Amino acid sequence: MNNLDLRAISASVEALSLAIGSYISNERVEAKAVQTKSFNNLVSHVDREAEDRFVNGLKVILPEAGFIGEEGHFDRSDSGWDWIIDPLDGTTNYLHGIPFWCTSVALVYNNEPVLGVIYSPVTSEMFSAWKGGGAFLNGSVCKVSDVQFLNKSLIATGFPYDDFGKQEAYMHLLKELMPKCRGIRRIGSAALDLAYVACGRFESFYEYGLNSWDVAAGVIIVREAGGTVTNFKNMPEAVFSEELCATNALVHQELLEMIRIHFLR
Repeated sequence: MNNLDLRAISASVEALSLAIGSYISNERVEAKAVQTKSFNNLVSHVDREAEDRFVNGLKVILPEAGFIGEEGHFDRSDSGWDWIIDPLDGTTNYLHGIPFWCTSVALVYNNEPVLGVIYSPVTSEMFSAWKGGGAFLNGSVCKVSDVQFLNKSLIATGFPYDDFGKQEAYMHLLKELMPKCRGIRRIGSAALDLAYVACGRFESFYEYGLNSWDVAAGVIIVREAGGTVTNFKNMPEAVFSEELCATNALVHQELLEMIRIHFLR
């Protein structure tokens, strides 16, 4: 891993994300043009074409790496290097004209994220980070917030769209959180939720039912911005855990204890 220039790789991924983000912006389709992968899980030709473009471009950037993609590219590499791609995180928002969607690309080594790039074409915001290099928003250093207590925190979450097995736990947690924080937001893109934690807009984000492509880029960006990311058991493995709690580090234990009461009892 030490032989790779992660800064240079990040710059190349950012350029690729700009180009594909422009394509996605220009190809916004109406809801009638989409397909359903599973209940409430939408996909359009734009998602698939964007992933194809990412795969082709990333093969040039790091030929030895494999792929884990939301739209079907799955070919992991024996080298330990893999790209994790969400070509369009927030597809439902995108299809309905709601401006909270993005591209998300991470590079992992033996399942540990070492580089992440999240691009929001609507706001022209590029979030990036690489291991040991810090986190950036449009080239400027970004940091998590310095809020120390949950009662002054703005919290983000997401609602599962096809797995309602923990619905009761979710509702009880929301009921407990509402009077104990500054507010709760659900914008519909886990990658953007994590990016916003990294730059201090949210103090925390939690959700279950997540996939690796939803969070891999955001995990490294939050950590490099000074935040903490764990699963609900407070273990650092979050990319493949299907559950995640990301915070500015200062409110992590307070929020995680509340989550654990409802989800792990």
